Amino acid sequence: MKLGIQSIFKPTIGQESLHQGCNDIASRLVYFASSKNLVVKSTMFPHRNIHKYTWTSTDCKNQKKINHVLIDRRWHSYILDVRSFKGADCDTDHYLVIANVREGLAVCKLAAQRFDRQRFYLRKLNEP
Repeated sequence: MKLGIQSIFKPTIGQESLHQGCNDIASRLVYFASSKNLVVKSTMFPHRNIHKYTWTSTDCKNQKKINHVLIDRRWHSYILDVRSFKGADCDTDHYLVIANVREGLAVCKLAAQRFDRQRFYLRKLNEP
C-alpha cells in the first residue's frame, strides 16, 4: 500500500509519507479513515526514510510503508511517535512498528472524595 502525499489527504495522513503517489488500496484506507473519523498517525512524524518503511522485498531492492497505525481523531494527541524498527527478530519480511502512547487517566469526582474520607475511626478503638 503506497500512501502518498496529496494535499486533500493531509488532515487524515499528514505530510511525512514515504511515497509520493497513492495506489487504489491506499486511497481506500484514506477514505475509510476519513469516514470513521480516524487519523493515520504513522505518516505524521518526521523520521529518516530508514525508519519509515515497514516492508522489504526478498531481493532487498523494494522498500515500502505498508503497515500503519490508525486512531480516532479525538484521541490522536495521545500518540507521541510512530516508527519502525529493523532490529527486531520476528522471522518475517515486515519490520516492527512501535507507537509511543501517552496514557490519560480520568478520575471520577466521587472516587476522589471517597479517598479523602478517613478509612478507620481510631477514636472508636480507644472507647471501652
